[in-house]
Amino acid sequence: MAIDRTQQIGPSPGAARQPGQASVRSGGGPSFQDALSNLGRGVQFSNHAQKRIDRRDLDIDSQRLDRLNSAITRAAEKGARNSVVMLDDLAVVVDIRDRKVVTAINAESGKERVFTNIDSVVIA
Repeated sequence: MAIDRTQQIGPSPGAARQPGQASVRSGGGPSFQDALSNLGRGVQFSNHAQKRIDRRDLDIDSQRLDRLNSAITRAAEKGARNSVVMLDDLAVVVDIRDRKVVTAINAESGKERVFTNIDSVVIA
């Protein structure tokens, strides 16, 4: 069987990406489209974090939520992935790329004050 080497490899010159097509990722990080969509998104709380906040009666009012949102944005600009954000007496561990609070503790009453698998700390 002979190979026809005259055919073009790849998309035809007139082919454009359709609006519904998936975006291309490089380096295993989020795509540019994902990053853009995350900019307008607020902070989310994991089930674990929400249970800790409720059980320990931790106060996260709108002012603290605004400071947390700002801290996450600043950490993302610096390339952080997992950060501890200090909000006065409250410490939260945040997955920066997903803008999701993973866990929360009161810094004064926490037994174990060791955070692992983080790459930054933000004091908000």
